[in-house]
Amino acid sequence: MKHSNIALFVPHNGCPHQCSFCNQKEITGQVYQPAPEDVVSAVNTARESLGEKTKNSEIAFFGGSFTAIDREYMTELLKAASPFVANGEFAGIRLSTRPDAIDDEVLEILKKYHVTSVELGAQSMCDDVLDANQRGHSAEDVIKASGLIKEYDFSLGLQMMTGMYKSSHEKDKYTARNIAELNPDTVRIYPTVVMKGTKLFELYRQGEYMPETLEDAVQLCAELLRFFEEQNINVIRIGLHSGDSLQENMAAGAYHPAFRELCESEIIYGNALQEIKNKGIKNGTAEFFVNPRSVSRFIGQKRRNLNRLKALGIIAVVRQDISLEKYQVRIGL
Repeated sequence: MKHSNIALFVPHNGCPHQCSFCNQKEITGQVYQPAPEDVVSAVNTARESLGEKTKNSEIAFFGGSFTAIDREYMTELLKAASPFVANGEFAGIRLSTRPDAIDDEVLEILKKYHVTSVELGAQSMCDDVLDANQRGHSAEDVIKASGLIKEYDFSLGLQMMTGMYKSSHEKDKYTARNIAELNPDTVRIYPTVVMKGTKLFELYRQGEYMPETLEDAVQLCAELLRFFEEQNINVIRIGLHSGDSLQENMAAGAYHPAFRELCESEIIYGNALQEIKNKGIKNGTAEFFVNPRSVSRFIGQKRRNLNRLKALGIIAVVRQDISLEKYQVRIGL
């Protein structure tokens, strides 16, 4: 059964820093702070639409600084959500927070109110990148917080960003390797997007920051996705969620509403090239077998992969083979 979240945003509340890239009002399109009754209302609405699927769903508090908000307010929100988990209707409570807002005291509170998953906005494991983007925490904070979260038996999620100010592809890969060493249960990968009203926007306008192109970000994130999957780490999100507010206020950066699909398509294209090399095919028509669920990935958006193969002199005929893995490609003889 597919997992889902009943998402409630607690935008920027409690965060002691204004990161270079952050303007949550524009990212979420929301400045309203949810009250306990909003939590109950959202959950009741979800119960009606999801039915039995709620048992595989989490009540999620996003916004990036949940455990840094006023303690009484945080507890009130958890109290409102907790009964729905205690009675077995929902699988748990998920929240996102800062690495420097985790300690034994707060984890005891989260455990009391049936929180099951804690996500940390690590963003980078390079201290110079964290400093340049005014994150206000270090890579060591990520390591310590991750260890504590696992000690308390929460599911650990780590979030990273690519293309940050003062970062590079090599630093992003270094971050991915260090995140994998922390053995998280889930990972989210967010290519940096320049939002109006941020320090990053000013750096961009001044020519001091050059954002990733979409193509570069796709190639890097495809590599990172494959890396995490090889480590048996579940990548639950790649790219920002689409929304009118995001698209209206985005100034630059690697954004696409189907960013993950682009990354998966890039992986399968790379495998097709390797199969072509292995078979010694130079040109002509060839039958490419893929898993039925991967046909659209192989073809690519706007037939991108087929057109790239055609430019190499190869006309691809796509066939289906249910025995193949998600990214696997086989050329028929």
